[in-house]
Amino acid sequence: MSEHVIEVPSSHLRPGLVLDVPAGTRDFLVLIGDTDSRAQLLNDETGLPLLRVGGYMTADGAVIDERVWTVRESVRHGNRLHLHLGPSIP
Repeated sequence: MSEHVIEVPSSHLRPGLVLDVPAGTRDFLVLIGDTDSRAQLLNDETGLPLLRVGGYMTADGAVIDERVWTVRESVRHGNRLHLHLGPSIP
């Protein structure tokens, strides 16, 4: 699997989830269940990290619209970042 593709261990993103993403890139694919979605690391106007995740469909057919998530913590581990998701922005 490409280092620019990450797997989520559940069928939904949620606050508290930790994502293991490639350091040094702002765009990557997220595999959520059996579907994928484009993700982008962004910064808000104060410089705090945000994660934009495109819409996707869950295994049970629920459609999840694009969301922007706050990032409570970002910890570098070599060439990877562990992003601790906070709540999504309405």
